[in-house]
Amino acid sequence: MPLTFIFFPHPSSSNSQHCHTKNDWKGISGEIPKCITRLPFLRTLDLIGNQISGGIPYDIGRLNRLAVLNVADNRISGSIPKSLTNLSSLMHLDLRNNLISGVIPPDVGRLKMLSPDVDLSGNQLYGTIPPSLGRMSVLATLNLDGNKISGEIPQTLMTSSVMNLNLSRNLLQGKIPEGFGPRSYFTVLDLSYNNLKGPIPRSISGASFIGHLDLSHNHLCGRIPVGSPFDHLEAASFMFNDCLCEISTFKTIY
Repeated sequence: MPLTFIFFPHPSSSNSQHCHTKNDWKGISGEIPKCITRLPFLRTLDLIGNQISGGIPYDIGRLNRLAVLNVADNRISGSIPKSLTNLSSLMHLDLRNNLISGVIPPDVGRLKMLSPDVDLSGNQLYGTIPPSLGRMSVLATLNLDGNKISGEIPQTLMTSSVMNLNLSRNLLQGKIPEGFGPRSYFTVLDLSYNNLKGPIPRSISGASFIGHLDLSHNHLCGRIPVGSPFDHLEAASFMFNDCLCEISTFKTIY
């Protein structure tokens, strides 16, 4: 059924409209009505798993009380509106598995309330990763898997609060940045299926914990560092690179 919004004129004006929503958000299609940005007290917009098309309203940044924006698993296209970075109350952002293109707004780091995760995976985003993402003090998970993002990995991400970092299946280039240390704690660090070159940084041995590491399907070379973060890893974490040494010393799971 179509995305159901009921419009009726405001009593004081024949031209203005009020916008009311029904509570049934499953099996809906159509576009997100522009009038939704005229709901100043809207706190949750959760449209996950429907057939919604069109773009995110360009002036969505007007919803300064919006805490949840979840439009995952739809057919939304267009770019991420620049005004989205004005959502000062936003705590949850999930745009995964759509047709969204364009760049990630450079000042996305202004969204200081975002916690615990940002998921933009499975889209057609391009451009570079904004360094400001690594300066978000409460962000725990960043998933950009399956886009067309290029450029280098910002060093800010290696020293950030992010514990689950998935940048796989993109077009990332350059070296894996240095900067790992005792405060580096990753439950997941997935950089697989990119165009990364050079050695694995030695500083990664100083990370306090890396639960799952995947550097496979890149162009890495040189010796694999040793240290406690590597003790439990498997050979699959390093396979299909140009010239990494000593992969055979890691266990292989069949």
